[in-house]
Amino acid sequence: MIIRKAESTLKKLSEQFKAIALTGPRQSGKSTLARMAFPKKKYISLENPDIRELAISDTRGFLKNLPDGAIIDEAQRVPELFNYLQQVLDESNETGRFILTGSNNFLMLENISQSLAGRIGYLELSVTGTSIWKIKRS
Repeated sequence: MIIRKAESTLKKLSEQFKAIALTGPRQSGKSTLARMAFPKKKYISLENPDIRELAISDTRGFLKNLPDGAIIDEAQRVPELFNYLQQVLDESNETGRFILTGSNNFLMLENISQSLAGRIGYLELSVTGTSIWKIKRS
C-alpha cells in the first residue's frame, strides 16, 4: 500500500514539475520506485564510473543525449549536472522530464536548491521499520 501511494505521488509530482528529486537513504527503494513508476524512461546510474566520468567531463553532451529525459540514479555524484539541467528544463515546457534519485544529502547541495528552484518537486523516502514518504515542494 505504501509503495502504491508513493508511486501515485511521484506520478502526480511529475505532472506538475519539470523534474523530480526522489531522495532517501540507501536501500530505501528509490531506484525501484522510479523504475516502476516510469518503465519507459531511460535509466542511467551514476554509480557506474564510466557513465559518471562522461557526465562530469561533458555534462552538456551527456544531457543532450537524453532528449526525452531519463531517470538519473545517484545524481548527487555529479553536482555539475544541476547547473546544466536548469537550462535544459527552462527550454522545455515538458513536465516529468527528469527523475533524479539520490541520498538525502543531495538536497543540501547548494546547486540543486539554487539552480532548480521552482522547477523541481521533491519526494523523500525513509526507512524506519517501514517505508514512509513526504513531499516537499520547491
